Amino acid sequence: MKVQLQKIVLITGATSGIGKATAKVFAKNGYDIIITGRRKERLKQIKLRLEQKYAIKVLSLCFDVRDKLAVKSNLNNLKGKWKNIDLLVNNAGLALGVDDFHEASLEDWETMIDTNVKGLLYMSKWVSNNMVKRSNGHIINICSTAGHEVYPKGNVYCASKHAVEALTKAMRIDLFDKGIRVSQVSPGAVEETEFSLVRYKGDAEKAKIYEDYNPLTSKDVAKVIYFIASQPKHVTIHDIILTGTQQANATLFDKSGRT
Repeated sequence: MKVQLQKIVLITGATSGIGKATAKVFAKNGYDIIITGRRKERLKQIKLRLEQKYAIKVLSLCFDVRDKLAVKSNLNNLKGKWKNIDLLVNNAGLALGVDDFHEASLEDWETMIDTNVKGLLYMSKWVSNNMVKRSNGHIINICSTAGHEVYPKGNVYCASKHAVEALTKAMRIDLFDKGIRVSQVSPGAVEETEFSLVRYKGDAEKAKIYEDYNPLTSKDVAKVIYFIASQPKHVTIHDIILTGTQQANATLFDKSGRT
């Protein structure tokens, strides 16, 4: 009787929001998990909680996806079964600022590009190399409705997510005949994350943007990510765009109250 090995998923940006919720969903479904992020203590807490509750193994790696040397070092030093990543979820990403183009911060732009685009590239390059050697693997990129349309004061954030959209398509074309699936999830407004707090640079009052409508939750998005990953190997879901029912597109919201 053939023994089925436990699958391994690597999730970037796993210390909060969608990444944290995704780690929980995959742990619940029996995956061993590699979680990455910049906050060491949070990684330790999540590792402990998931291992105790779901009887799976968690490897936590503390590094910034913007740092290509740190990415290379951490992933090159994976030992044993942890080398054989079955699924990469490129979740790490952020928006900074809500400024008109001519007034926006160059530093904010560079941080968004370095995280949302370069970080995804660094992670995907290393992981896909090993997946190709095994002729097996799945990469799921977390995009956004901002990768499909632009909106006022979204300029470079939207551009970075349009890049994710293009890269997802390009990666799929280059990897599909090597046994690798490439997918994308494009959520609209999501609460239970630090997205707005980061975008408004820690201003908690300005970050209260969900009080008069129901957005998605991080759990909603995590369930969709798992749904994509759980399809049989001959099925690839290219992209799922999802929003709360009270959101029609990037700028149209029914703010008549929570339904």
